[in-house]
Amino acid sequence: MLQGRQQAGIMTYILFLVGLVALFIGGEILVRGASAVARHFRLSPMVIGLTVVGFGTSAPELLVSVQAALAGQPAIAIGNVLGSNVSNILLILGVAAALAPLVIHAEKLWRDFAFMLASVAMVWWFLADGTVTRAEGALLLAGLVVFLGTALFTGESEPLFEARPMPQWRAWGMTLAGLVLLVIGAHYLVDSATRIARTFGVSEAVIGLTIVAVGTSLPELATSIVATIRKQTDIAVGNVVGSNIFNILGILGTTAVITPIPAEPRFAGIDMFWVAGVSVVLVALTIALKGLPRIAGAGLLAGYAAFVLLMA
Repeated sequence: MLQGRQQAGIMTYILFLVGLVALFIGGEILVRGASAVARHFRLSPMVIGLTVVGFGTSAPELLVSVQAALAGQPAIAIGNVLGSNVSNILLILGVAAALAPLVIHAEKLWRDFAFMLASVAMVWWFLADGTVTRAEGALLLAGLVVFLGTALFTGESEPLFEARPMPQWRAWGMTLAGLVLLVIGAHYLVDSATRIARTFGVSEAVIGLTIVAVGTSLPELATSIVATIRKQTDIAVGNVVGSNIFNILGILGTTAVITPIPAEPRFAGIDMFWVAGVSVVLVALTIALKGLPRIAGAGLLAGYAAFVLLMA
């Protein structure tokens, strides 16, 4: 019995490492593949980050929310999305900016910032009456379609970077493989880290606020770190903005269409203030500082620490 427990413990740590490696390999492959796709279609890194990369790295949030809805726990979808949006800005962009200053062209992001802020206002309004209905879910999905259309048809037509020529079948294959590795890596990392935390007596509340809440945002974190290291800061920023838009319009929209989502008063009364606040702070910093220098990254990370402490 003891030997079996020891083997199970060793396997948990192995799966933790496997998940971590899969995340960063997946992020590397995804950034390279998406960059080649962008070059082929003469799309800017920002557009590809907002669409293929941003939406693809939100796959874990989508899976968690839809599964929760089908299991009769649709409220989990709300906490999953709102928590992910806060961590995307405070944690992910904070880490990326701490690694290297992020130069952000606010004039090229005004449309996407506007969509992000509008989606926040829309879902706040829907949550205020205590339920996100199927009709409201359909409106959210319609907003996603409008966003995709404007991003693809009004985005930059010239790529802002050089990439080695790559056959399109390979570029799309790498993009898909990167997304798959990110989803698998997030699953193994969250599951194994939760088991390790329980072994050390960490409470369920702390696990939920840290490992589980951040777990579905790990693909965004891995992708943004890789993009920052590779000097593709447009993809790093576009990944977060696109993911936040997709989280609200796509994930909550899909979940509400499957089943109306009952919303506890705290979502509109507490959590949405955080979501709206960090979104406005990101826009304000980008306009005022023309990007996110390292000191801004440190400020965002401090804000995330405060968020976790207050939510606990």
